[in-house]
Amino acid sequence: MIPGGGQPNMQQLLQQAQKMQQDLASAQEELARTEVEGQAGGGLVKATVTGSGELRALVIDPKAVDPEDTETLADLVVAAVHAANENAQALQQQKLGPLAQGLGGGGIPGLPF
Repeated sequence: MIPGGGQPNMQQLLQQAQKMQQDLASAQEELARTEVEGQAGGGLVKATVTGSGELRALVIDPKAVDPEDTETLADLVVAAVHAANENAQALQQQKLGPLAQGLGGGGIPGLPF
């Protein structure tokens, strides 16, 4: 490397990349452990998913159960799971967004991307 020649320090770049990889793995583990909830029907149906989107629990209030209208119950379940997944995606963006920006948005000095 030529001193002052603008060449990146490869050792420093490798260390930065390794740290970002460790930070990403840590954030992904935290997402897998964190649970978020979504609900529908004013709380008649509640779904709990992990931050990575795995369905963990589904709670259905007995008032939501009408043997003559299972279609509405199914719609409420789908809506609650959808809401929980939206909350999980928001959590993913919050936890992983800054790391993703560092990977491609000029976060490593000396690289052209």
